[in-house]
Amino acid sequence: MTTRRRLAVAALLLLGGAPAAPVRAQSARPAPLRVRTPDGRWHAWWQADRAPARWPAADARVAAAVQWRAVAPGLETAELEVATPGEAGIAALGRMRLVLARIDPARHALRLVAGSPPGAPWKVDDAPGDARLALNAGQFTDDGPWGWLVHGGRELQAPATGPLSSALVVARDGAVRLADAAELTAVRTGVARGEIAEAVQSYPTLLAGDGAVPAPLLADGRGLDREHRDARLAVGTLRDGRVLVVLTRLDAPGVMARVPLGLTVPEMAAVTGALGASRAMLLDGGLSAQLLVRDARGDAQRWPGLRHVPVGLVATPRVSEVAARR
Repeated sequence: MTTRRRLAVAALLLLGGAPAAPVRAQSARPAPLRVRTPDGRWHAWWQADRAPARWPAADARVAAAVQWRAVAPGLETAELEVATPGEAGIAALGRMRLVLARIDPARHALRLVAGSPPGAPWKVDDAPGDARLALNAGQFTDDGPWGWLVHGGRELQAPATGPLSSALVVARDGAVRLADAAELTAVRTGVARGEIAEAVQSYPTLLAGDGAVPAPLLADGRGLDREHRDARLAVGTLRDGRVLVVLTRLDAPGVMARVPLGLTVPEMAAVTGALGASRAMLLDGGLSAQLLVRDARGDAQRWPGLRHVPVGLVATPRVSEVAARR
């Protein structure tokens, strides 16, 4: 656990009260991930030492545990309780809860947003009032956003080098795709042709091609820490063209839910694959992970982060959807 995470956890423990056992990092062991079904039973469905190299379809056990709820036309949400095999702190503070969203780009326009004035930090509470979905986008350094950025059809920043990176690309017609590092050079040419409206690069890739798990997520010694646990935020594309968002939160009361502990990278690949994604990548997690979902009545649910970020991603109803409601 990094010094920054230790300080954040310590501050949260002071605010929320100390748990029965100390929060400390431990290596992930080859014990299964389990999901709780609506009838209250737990089902094991994934194990690190037997992880599949590809997810050709959603996992029936996980799909049966998810109860999707339509909150607006083209937007569904759900929560899924997961028992993890990892850090002692998770067991002490509570199980993991996955906050899920599925959004249809045919009904919603996705675009990048930044703080105001330009250069100011951004948080989900800054999302426009008509945003149905808002989340932090990409990774960043002390100098600003990391990697490829396209906004309003203009390339603001060139792609960064990252063999495990991917980019979320929004076409002019609103279709959304994820392109992995090997595809970025070719995909980038679409900016000059006026084919790309928005793009943001992030890492690591969780799923590529048609549900393939990258090799570094399957075996040690390939440049990725497969045992590190953190709060996570992932975005993926489903085979029907919809966009999937997954946020991890400790299943604990109040501010304790924001303790930056969560799933490993391979576990997040499994979660997105089991939910039916063909491609997926992580966005900045840890203290940055945050999400807002707003229903058709304008009521919003928020899962705030502990720090602001340079860039966010929002989804707003398309003009045709707004006109249809009048």
